[in-house]
Amino acid sequence: MERIPVVILCGGKGLRLREYTDLLPKALVPVGKMPIILHVMKIYAQQGFNKFILCLGYKGDMVKNYFTKSEDVRDFEITFADTGLETNTGGRIKKIEKYIDNDNFFATYCDGVADIDLHTLYNHHKKANKIATLTAVHPISPFGMIEIEDGLVRSFKEKPTLPSLINGGFFVFNQKIFNYLAENSVLEDEPLKKLALDEQLAAFSHDGFWACMDTYKDVERLNGIWETGYMPLGYLHFKKAPWKIWE
Repeated sequence: MERIPVVILCGGKGLRLREYTDLLPKALVPVGKMPIILHVMKIYAQQGFNKFILCLGYKGDMVKNYFTKSEDVRDFEITFADTGLETNTGGRIKKIEKYIDNDNFFATYCDGVADIDLHTLYNHHKKANKIATLTAVHPISPFGMIEIEDGLVRSFKEKPTLPSLINGGFFVFNQKIFNYLAENSVLEDEPLKKLALDEQLAAFSHDGFWACMDTYKDVERLNGIWETGYMPLGYLHFKKAPWKIWE
């Protein structure tokens, strides 16, 4: 397969993670002994995609310094792109257009992990023949659920997986995506909505593991799964963290 670049959005301020992000960029918040962004990059690299374009912003120098010194990324090809402190997600992708010389490229967030098959995702995108493909995942309820029958509580479900679908990131874009992006557009707002209206947004359903790191509780949860293989949401047990596909 061609050397498809992977664009990673890692310039936001991570305001819901201020316990960490007052000092660190969100991309460097640790899960185990590695920053979350390295977990994401290893998911791609393990499947043969090791050409990365990092969209830097808030505390971007810290991200660059980490990778400049890290031995874990000696086989990675990394382009550091300063996309601005206040730029929104769509604008960040727009600003790296000059680095894209392939017809298609991957894009994702710096804080989402999954046991996703990227080759299947890419082939799905090619077969759909649309400008963009997003990965649709089932979220986990932040609340426990109860089942009631005849006015009585019959059972409890501890934070179950919900039947609805959300955008889980792990995008594939054709170069035509840049026609939908402005200098400071929010990717998840007008660009994706316009693509859907134009019937140019395909969905790839991922039914496996997926999790993101938006809050302090998410950091604790991912670290717990990484260290123990135990997932308190739904009481699932794994031999190792499900997204750790590189071992």
